[in-house]
Amino acid sequence: MASYIARRKFLATLLGGAAGWPFTARAQAYPSRPITIVVPFPAGGPTDTLARILAEHVRISLGQSVIIENVSGAGGSIGVGRVARAAPDGYTVSIGHSQTHGLNGAIYQLPYDVVKDFEPVSLLADTPIWIVARKTLPAKDLRELIAWLKENPGKATAGTVGVLAIPEITGIYFQKKTGTSFSLCRTAAPPRSTKICWPGISTSISVWRRAPSCLCAMAIS
Repeated sequence: MASYIARRKFLATLLGGAAGWPFTARAQAYPSRPITIVVPFPAGGPTDTLARILAEHVRISLGQSVIIENVSGAGGSIGVGRVARAAPDGYTVSIGHSQTHGLNGAIYQLPYDVVKDFEPVSLLADTPIWIVARKTLPAKDLRELIAWLKENPGKATAGTVGVLAIPEITGIYFQKKTGTSFSLCRTAAPPRSTKICWPGISTSISVWRRAPSCLCAMAIS
């Protein structure tokens, strides 16, 4: 019960309405010690940046220190596993996205359940997907791009970040829905994918997933 109330107060603070919740005297003591936000990716990335911005606001609102702990690896599943093993007392929380708390459950054999072992707190950001192309590409809009890909099956190459991560899933889904076909080139980061997959290439398309929680790219040449 105490952990449930703690989550409610944490959520209320994030939404700016903590004063409206009826808490017991025990619950009002929360937090009595620092809160840890586990970021399942390396420091300096978009997810880490969002977590640090959030942490500062939570620190001011709750009057308690907030620690950022970066635990990366295996598409974020190691960091999320760290939270799954922690006591459910509201002092260890996870920040993630559809990869860490969705796709990983279907891809990996995890020692935890991404649905049953976690309590959602708040949606922090929505993540649109952009398609960006160089002016030299024959296609001038999405409809022309799809037509061009259909006319050139298997000739295009898409650079994606990570194995079965959001960019690659997006590329696979795009092909299925549009009836197109192109190769996928997996690399570690967007700039690196451009250099490795298309050295000297002058024509390419990049599909960017812009979000505070992640930055992914799928480039088609």
